[in-house]
Amino acid sequence: MPLTNFSNLDFDQVKQSLKDYLQANSNFTDYDFEGSNLSSILDVLAYNTYITSYNANMVANEVFLDSATLRENVVSIARNIGYLPKSRKSARATISFFVNVTNVTPAPVSLTLRRGPVATSSGSFDNNSFIFSIIDDITVSVSNGIAIFNNIPIYEGPLLTQSFIYNSRDYNQKFILPNSGIDMDLMTVFVKDSETATAAARYTRQDNLFGANKYTKSYFLQEIEDERYEILFGDGVFAQKLQDGNQVTVNYIRSNGDSGNGVANFTFNGRITYQRNAIEYNVTDGISLLTTGVASSGGENIESVESIKKFAPRSFATQNRAVTTSDYETLIPSKIYTETESISVFGGEELVPPQYGKVFISIKPKFGDFLPNLIKENIKKELKRYAVAGILTEILDLKYLYVEVNSKVYYNSNLTPSSQRISSIVQNNIQKYGESTELNRYGARFKYSKFQRIIDDSNQAITSNITTISIRRDLRVVLNTFAEYSIGFGNQFHIKSLEGYNIKSSGFTVSGIQETLYLGDVPNFDNQTGDLFFFTVPTLTSQNPTVVKRNVGTVDYVNGIVTLNPVNIVSGKIRDGQPIIEISATPKSNDVIGLQDLYLQLDIGNSVFDMVVDDISSGVDSSASTYVSSSSYANGNLVRSGGRVGSTPLSEAQARAINVSGTSIYSTGASSATNTSATPTPTSTPTTTSTSTSSSSSSSSSSSSSSSSSSSSSSSSSGGGGGYSSGY
Repeated sequence: MPLTNFSNLDFDQVKQSLKDYLQANSNFTDYDFEGSNLSSILDVLAYNTYITSYNANMVANEVFLDSATLRENVVSIARNIGYLPKSRKSARATISFFVNVTNVTPAPVSLTLRRGPVATSSGSFDNNSFIFSIIDDITVSVSNGIAIFNNIPIYEGPLLTQSFIYNSRDYNQKFILPNSGIDMDLMTVFVKDSETATAAARYTRQDNLFGANKYTKSYFLQEIEDERYEILFGDGVFAQKLQDGNQVTVNYIRSNGDSGNGVANFTFNGRITYQRNAIEYNVTDGISLLTTGVASSGGENIESVESIKKFAPRSFATQNRAVTTSDYETLIPSKIYTETESISVFGGEELVPPQYGKVFISIKPKFGDFLPNLIKENIKKELKRYAVAGILTEILDLKYLYVEVNSKVYYNSNLTPSSQRISSIVQNNIQKYGESTELNRYGARFKYSKFQRIIDDSNQAITSNITTISIRRDLRVVLNTFAEYSIGFGNQFHIKSLEGYNIKSSGFTVSGIQETLYLGDVPNFDNQTGDLFFFTVPTLTSQNPTVVKRNVGTVDYVNGIVTLNPVNIVSGKIRDGQPIIEISATPKSNDVIGLQDLYLQLDIGNSVFDMVVDDISSGVDSSASTYVSSSSYANGNLVRSGGRVGSTPLSEAQARAINVSGTSIYSTGASSATNTSATPTPTSTPTTTSTSTSSSSSSSSSSSSSSSSSSSSSSSSSGGGGGYSSGY
């Protein structure tokens, strides 16, 4: 009898295997397997084998983290390696209001806003109404009959309470919270000696066994089925053990996650009380309207299965220590700062010159562009629990590397009603690509061929596109202060002309010169480095520059670093209330990378998309005699928009003094310009056939160092953000 192979799990294949097995048996030689009742029996056997095989396969898959699909199984496997998935997060907002108690008797000395619900969203928000609560009582004093509650943090969701009585004789006792959607960061746990006791000890959550002894008042948390949580207490060796009769009280907020984001209008729904002579009074009158300080944000859903599969093995690999860069990249988002959207970590030994013993961290938060200084200090403090002694941690501000495109889009006019329709479709697709995670993260790469394909595939009328690329960084400057600046692009520059003007800048002014200046460059003989100079132009589109001062800095074309010698800048282009100088260049490769701490972004607002009729494809000019060709090389103006242009020319004596000695640029005292915050006004802008969307508003970091320390050489990255010793 032949050996039957059951490796095939398809129903028809299983049935055929059973049929072959029976046909090989001499007792069934004359049977008609297709027409007899035996065919029905084979169907039942094949179906049973198929279901059994499927169940066995699914059970085997659910045993391993990589192949498991059910959340309960993924969480259970992650729990075995010490990973606690991130819970749902409540949206947070701040409100302010005051209470007039001049007519309240007896007169209160202070008012207490009781924990629990405080406000509700006014009307319906996104077809829902949300409750916002506080987790602890807030007490303020009354002054001149007014009690002011200023910038009160409130959290989306109702505040719930669950109590347990510990019984050591109940071996199966579990402290399980019955609700899902709990924000475990807002959970508070109190333990009293008995149900009638008045004093309660607050317990803190412990993520691991390090630092936990028999006196530590802490608890452990784990996620169980249906996205609920179970609370575990110590055994008297690791953390303090509960005693018979102890009452455990848990206060927590049940949140709606990211649905509660964006609420800006609130109605008061809280309870205000005060005490006089051991009697508690409620205050219901004199409460002002609520003023919103910060609209609700930060709400998140529970960690997804994909995220657990990604971070659980990495968290286990770190073993609660920060040694390698991957350790930092795992610990910070999972255990220290959960609002991290993207993170980049690299050692000081990677810089040129190297800075040994340092770790540089750059974090892109989920909300906003930069981390507040307080959060930076908290992250550095928490990292000390994991980091190796002697390693210094520096958290750098986010540095944006913008990619700007100039695209000539050719289209067949017979296949579209208008060029505006093509332009709108192209820009919508480019906007989606610019907002995708392929670009908005550290270590991202702008893929030139894919970008061109997105344009070509946007509409059937598009026949081709000629696209040129430039990269830009925004140098934040310190006004009325001598400072040295250095900024890195992380990509090699393309030298378009040996005569110079390979980089472009927006306009700015320096002390002693009223003219708007721009940065220009001229390569050295090695074509690897170059010198910077200041020049002026009568208009933005002029190709006749006037050099004002040479040797004002250097440019490293290979590493993409621009360094400006100490100079007193008195005005620049204003963005987000900060004076900046936009500096752009053409990259050596059209595939632009975001190296180290550079965060890559596609700047649609400063990009140009021109619609050009393809006369050949449209049948207008089949001989191509009037075909309009576009250059594949970046050219255009010598400068960027922004700054005063066309001002009164320099006098002969002033020009001679600047060109010969250069002392007027670096003079101090009365020669400094008085206008320190003039907003530059561009005289012209690029002409396009389509309206571009708004550009990213955040400028990247800049560096400044006082003139007293400018003699020291600034440290520069070998291709990333640049000189960290000068903090730009």
